[in-house]
Formats: sequence, C-alpha cells, structure tokens
Amino acid sequence: MSSALITLTEIWKTYDTGEVAVDALRGIDLVVDRGEYVAIMGPSGSGKSTLMHILGCLDSPTKGSYKLDGEEVSHLSAGRLAVVRNRFIGFVFQNFNLLPRASLLRNVELPLLYGGFEREKRRTRAQQMIDQVGLGDRGKSRPNQLSGGQRQRAAIARALVTEPALLLADEPTGNLDQTTGGEVMDIFDALNGCGQTVLVVTHDPQVAAHAHRIVRIVDGKIADDQKARAA
Repeated sequence: MSSALITLTEIWKTYDTGEVAVDALRGIDLVVDRGEYVAIMGPSGSGKSTLMHILGCLDSPTKGSYKLDGEEVSHLSAGRLAVVRNRFIGFVFQNFNLLPRASLLRNVELPLLYGGFEREKRRTRAQQMIDQVGLGDRGKSRPNQLSGGQRQRAAIARALVTEPALLLADEPTGNLDQTTGGEVMDIFDALNGCGQTVLVVTHDPQVAAHAHRIVRIVDGKIADDQKARAA
C-alpha cells in the first residue's frame, strides 16, 4: 500500500464571476503521507481556503487529479463526496460548528449517525472520544455551557469519532486565547504522535510551528514546502 494519503496533481480551481475568470488555484502539486503533520499557510486571498475545501472534499477542482487514500475524488458527485468525507475526514473549524441545542454527546455522535451506526455503538464510541479529550463528565452539557476551549475539544472529539484517515483543522485556535489555543494544539500534537495524519490551515506562525512541515501558498501556487522541525 502506498504511503501517500493525499496526492494532488496539477490542481486548478477557477471561479467564473460572469465577467472574468479568476484562478484561485493554479497547478497545485502536493503529496501528504500517512502520519504526517502539515500546516498550510498563506495570506488572505492566497488560495489556502480554496485548497482546504478541495482537500476536505467540500468542493471539486476545475481540473487536475486528487487521490485520497488511493481513490480519485476530484470529480465525484456531491452524494459520493459526502460519503468520502464521512468515511475519511474529520473536520475541526474555527467556529466549532456544534449544534447549540444538542448535548455534547449528541454532537459527537452525529457523524456516526450519518454513517449508519447503531445507537449503542454510537453512544459508546462518542463517550470514548469525549473521555479522550478530557470532557468525560460533560456529555450532557450543551455547547453554551462550555468554554471556548471545551467546545473546541468537543469538536475534536466529533472529528475523531469515525476514526478518519485525515484530521483537517481550519484555524482551530482562531477563537481561543493563547493559553487555551496552546492546549488545543497539544491535543493535535498527541494525536499525531499516535499516528494520526493532521493537516492544519492557519495564518498563525505559532500554530504552524507545531507541524513538522509547512506548505506556503501564494497567488494560488505553492511558494514554499519544507520541514518545520524534526518529526
């Protein structure tokens, strides 16, 4: 089996505004191996958010090849992309994206519900993940009863509940203070230490410094790709 989890080849993304075509991504080539810890950085408008949406199967490229775990996913239907997302990718967003009226346990088990798992297995697995991120006694709490750091821990638990091949985080500390953000990044570090592939999209050098490799995007192209520190 190939060590590559992600293989992008000549990925382009063009948006047609009606008057002019805008190339958000221009020939991206990128390989991410299983178990890597990668940060994607770039200024506003660089294309890093577009790249994240493609990597997360939230959008499709205009042209080029994207293989995720060996499967070509660049031009799948919306329905099939949803299946791939549920099976292979765990998402952690800046705004947490938790259901406000649902308990923490319910929020964490949702991906398993979408995946067709039985209720007992969903509840057991969700509680295991809540315990893993240090929120074992908060399963019945709603998001508004949790601190920002606790909500992000809950989002990480939800992202991991399906045992995804890829953990994809978009500005995961953007709504947190420095201390709490550091605690969240420590969780990512520990997960990667156990073999989880982690890809973080960020503008924050302190967040990127946790990764073992930093990819910089400028004007829709990879401007730099190098090891950040010893893995």
